Amino acid sequence: MNLSEAHKLFVDHLRELDRTRSTLIAYGKDIEQLLNYLSKQGVNDVNDAELSHLQSFMQKLADDGYTAKSISRKTNSTKTFFKFLKSEGIVDKDVAANLKHPKVESKAPRILSRLEYRALRDAARDDPRTFAIIEVLLQTGITISELAGIKMEHINFDNGTLYIPARGSKGERTVPLNRAVIEALKQYIEEARPDKESDYLFITKTGNPLLVRNIRSTIDRYFKTAGVQNAKVNDLRHTFAAHNLENGTSLTYLSKVLGHKRVSTTERYLQFIEKSTQEERPEIGVL
Repeated sequence: MNLSEAHKLFVDHLRELDRTRSTLIAYGKDIEQLLNYLSKQGVNDVNDAELSHLQSFMQKLADDGYTAKSISRKTNSTKTFFKFLKSEGIVDKDVAANLKHPKVESKAPRILSRLEYRALRDAARDDPRTFAIIEVLLQTGITISELAGIKMEHINFDNGTLYIPARGSKGERTVPLNRAVIEALKQYIEEARPDKESDYLFITKTGNPLLVRNIRSTIDRYFKTAGVQNAKVNDLRHTFAAHNLENGTSLTYLSKVLGHKRVSTTERYLQFIEKSTQEERPEIGVL
């Protein structure tokens, strides 16, 4: 099978698995970059690709200045691609099975101080939509992709919960909404949400769902306005996890709220916080 046909089949496969739009774009571009390289090496059929081709591609990325983290992501995309081709019988062998990830140093998560996340809130207070987005991310610990996918039917104000459908490696779960989130959401919905008929919670002025890149750029702008340096959207999730552990939230319960497969993933935050002597708070995510 030629490279372009294999690429299309793979992307269609991911779409059938209901992967997020950002995942489709990321995998699609990673494999497109790989296949362009293979084509330049004279490889025009996926059956002609060898492990050495893949290794030389990753080395070229390193030579071109790509970070180990970026190369690791592209390695994962490549392994997923060839595993799919093998499972479909398109190739005789999975040449990427022995492709190794580069060593990636694990950096400490960026945890916002109370002063920083309060400054972020204050900076967005006059923008109901962005303020609600910040509150949801900061007070529930969901990911930016999960936030972009929230539909109105997922919110239950009566019992204070948010339903998160299964997505990628995370299973479905229900996340508690505290008073701060509920108030911010109600204000946004009642005062600033333009299209009352849209299925999605966070939408543009024309009623289309906000894309991940739009949400990220908006939050980045407010980080700058608030004077919060070297922070990214995902740091709100880190902050949620760390501050709730600090205030006595059960490790097992918090792991479920975050959608972690393993408690050990949540446990890593313990080394970055100091346990509070306060009694456990009645609501999770009250920051």
